[in-house]
Amino acid sequence: MSFFGFGQSVEVEILLNDAESRKRAEHKTEDGKKEKYFLFYDGETVSGKVSLALKNPNKRLEHQGIKIEFIGQIALPLMYCLLRCCPEVLEQVTLGSYWAAGFLCMERKSVWKELYYDRGNHHEFVSLVKDLARPGEISQSQAFDFEFTHVEKPYESYTGQNVKLRYFLRATISRRLNDVVKEMDIVVHTLSTYPELNSSIKMEVGIEDCLHIEFEYNKSKYHLKDVIVGKIYFLLVRIKIKHMEIDIIKRETTGTGPNVYHENDTIAKYEIMDGAPVRGESIPIRLFLAGYELTPTMRDINKKFSVRYYLNLVLIDEEERRYFKQQEVVLWRKGDIVRKSMSHQAAIASQRFEGTTSLGEVRTPSQLSDNSSRQ
Repeated sequence: MSFFGFGQSVEVEILLNDAESRKRAEHKTEDGKKEKYFLFYDGETVSGKVSLALKNPNKRLEHQGIKIEFIGQIALPLMYCLLRCCPEVLEQVTLGSYWAAGFLCMERKSVWKELYYDRGNHHEFVSLVKDLARPGEISQSQAFDFEFTHVEKPYESYTGQNVKLRYFLRATISRRLNDVVKEMDIVVHTLSTYPELNSSIKMEVGIEDCLHIEFEYNKSKYHLKDVIVGKIYFLLVRIKIKHMEIDIIKRETTGTGPNVYHENDTIAKYEIMDGAPVRGESIPIRLFLAGYELTPTMRDINKKFSVRYYLNLVLIDEEERRYFKQQEVVLWRKGDIVRKSMSHQAAIASQRFEGTTSLGEVRTPSQLSDNSSRQ
């Protein structure tokens, strides 16, 4: 890279020492596509080389220092912040002036100030720096070794509707006019073991003198490749029900205090009944989670966002009225057998389990919500 074509140009590449043997994992990008990245766990060392290739062998590269950083970052899209805090401002600006509109919004008490004011548009919860070279000149292509030992990676990589949590390496060649920067993203998975307490979910719900059902799920916590097994019992049926399904709903919560915003996303719809049930009938449930794009439950991540999952039982009668009941479940990532090559810190991390907060008391019989939405 050079300024107006003058001076030395250089290509920067970040290479990991164990790139050939390290596992890769698919991860969704901001545009919805899936790409593969190197997979790391909490406590693992990140090491490699920063390679500098000079394009003009007869010219030297002057610099003010070379460094590499390991960064964990939480960021929100600019469009989301504008839509949440200042929709009227957004309507008055053109595509080329969203940033200007954003700064107009910063004076307001909004999600923008919570998550965007900190260093522009992101919050860094991990920031490590290694200096590779002091200010000087480089006359030939060369590589610099780096190592971040036993790096803490407390949260799982996540790309959602309104928030993104990412880890990346960033190499920087400082120059007078323009820095040369190269970034490389990695993916982090948080591992867990089977929770010690994993009680079943059993509830009775209904509408007085019209409908009385009992549903039961075998567990309250499921790993991402698990199977949800349950049953639904019809104790009283005086409504002409024609359809029943279970939805998996992901709820993404961003912001704090009065600026909390919830984004619901239906991950899956599973039909469990088509036709009218009768009193005493039992409907089995068997839902395989492996086929869906799920993440572990994430609670109050760095006081910025949360991701929770719910099983939503939906009944539709012949008049197209919908009755539903939601129940939160905890999802967690099952740790593989710890390999010999995995660091000791990563082995410890694989035995952690977070998110054992109670799902709440089992409720007494209550009415199903009826939004009376006629289609």
